[in-house]
Amino acid sequence: YQSTMMKYILVTGGVISGIGKGIIASSVGTILKSCGLRVTAIKIDPYINIDAGTFSPYEHGEVFVLDDGGEVDLDLGNYERFLDIRLTRDNNLTTGKIYQSVINKERRGDYLGKTVQVVPHITDAIQEWVVKQAGVPVDDDDVEPQVCVIELGGTVGDIESMPFIEAFRQFQFKVKRENFCNIHVSLIPQPSATGEQKTKPTQNSVRELRGLGLSPDLIMCRCSTALENSVKEKISMFCHVEPEQVICVHDVSSIYRVPLLLENQGVVGYLSRRLNMPIETRPRKMLTKWKEMSDRSDRLLEHCSIALVGKYTKFSDSYASVIKALEHSALAISHKLEVKYIDSAYLEPSTLQEEPVKYHEAWQKLCSADGILVPGGFGVRGTEGKIHAINWARQQKKPFLGVCLGMQLAVCEFARNVLGWKDANSTEFDPESKHPVVIDMPEHNPGQMGGTMRLGKRRTIFKTNNSVLRKLYGDAEYVDERHRHRFEVNPELKSHFEERGFRFVGQDVEGERMEVIELDDHPYFVGVQYHPEFTSRPIKPSPPYLGLLLAAAGKLQSYLQKGCRLSPR
Repeated sequence: YQSTMMKYILVTGGVISGIGKGIIASSVGTILKSCGLRVTAIKIDPYINIDAGTFSPYEHGEVFVLDDGGEVDLDLGNYERFLDIRLTRDNNLTTGKIYQSVINKERRGDYLGKTVQVVPHITDAIQEWVVKQAGVPVDDDDVEPQVCVIELGGTVGDIESMPFIEAFRQFQFKVKRENFCNIHVSLIPQPSATGEQKTKPTQNSVRELRGLGLSPDLIMCRCSTALENSVKEKISMFCHVEPEQVICVHDVSSIYRVPLLLENQGVVGYLSRRLNMPIETRPRKMLTKWKEMSDRSDRLLEHCSIALVGKYTKFSDSYASVIKALEHSALAISHKLEVKYIDSAYLEPSTLQEEPVKYHEAWQKLCSADGILVPGGFGVRGTEGKIHAINWARQQKKPFLGVCLGMQLAVCEFARNVLGWKDANSTEFDPESKHPVVIDMPEHNPGQMGGTMRLGKRRTIFKTNNSVLRKLYGDAEYVDERHRHRFEVNPELKSHFEERGFRFVGQDVEGERMEVIELDDHPYFVGVQYHPEFTSRPIKPSPPYLGLLLAAAGKLQSYLQKGCRLSPR
């Protein structure tokens, strides 16, 4: 199938979805990468959407954006952060994509009049996709990976994931046993009545998997407390695996502990024997970093609170990357992060009439936070509330970061309250505004209908030397960050703002699109048109977010004076 044998690790889930397969898949990749192997990852989502671009954040969590503009499942964000790699849209495979490619081939007549069926045509397409994508380099050095972790979304037994399971049943024989193994993640419930750990759901789930032709090599048990030995032996007996193949993944204080948890239970040793992988047994430097990180995050004493003013605040996965970027930055400055979620609609005067308690609670949270973050979003609901929050941050000199829509609303707020353009707005929300400070400026992709968003990695050039953000980026002349938007700050009105100390310090290569704003005479008032959270890493936090946390903790000035170095912890 391939010249150098790629090793495939399939991660399936049982009992319930949302059991932590994503973190476990990322962690398995991480411990193998720490042994010097090159690792890539593929996420399979059995839904019929072609990609995650059209999802409401409530449905499935946030939409993660890749360098190539792929709008994908948020698990790919976990892979990128854990493994420090850069993936492409084809690392996220959906039922929709597979069927679309097979139907296109059928219309072109590639199947020579055959009846096109799920088996073999769909299942073959799945296997070809996986093999092709596994070989794509994901590191900066452009070398082909050696291990591919494949996470199959949903739960074993779902109707929609059947073709994928069947594809991997065939695949294990094609690539030979020593190049393919299956990790099955299952739930061990602990009903409060008796408090004992129950293995029956896991037994049923493994039996179902076996019935479909896949045998788990490792059974990873998700449980709230550590697995008791008797339970481990019971799973081993009823699921036909050795006790060493039953791994306990209990709830931990920080997800950075999961790689260590797996490492301590001999997962690396097992996989290297099972997949016949040449692994050096030297002490693993990379995991030491993870250990230091999780130890530090458990020991933090000082607190820092950030108000997240958004509209999807009921479901924390809606802002997964934003919260991770805040956590990375908080960890870097040794503060414990407290995120205060505020539904921006509650900050609006109309709420004061209808639900005064919610109005006052929201304002109380906002006023007591050390810093304010207004993230991206779509749609008009709650935008006025966000503008109220921005006004408060600007006038009270509270550290503020606006991302994407957050930056655009900061422009609206300044135009209304400083320039005196009372109806200033984005044409997204008020097409008739006399002062359209934010307008629709799609990127026209020739020959591609519908693709009018500015998506993926784009370059931003810093126009001044004294910009705070430029210093936070290590005095870079330009930065490459990921975008996902249709509307832009109206470049024709630029001079009106700059005269009043509201500066567009970062612009695109042509100088037509405003990318970064900064306000004079304010501790930290920054807006970025891109989404810096998508490239934030635990060891290397995103500069705009780091700046927000430094300012919120009162450490920004000393940090800048020290040449942007953190004092030793």
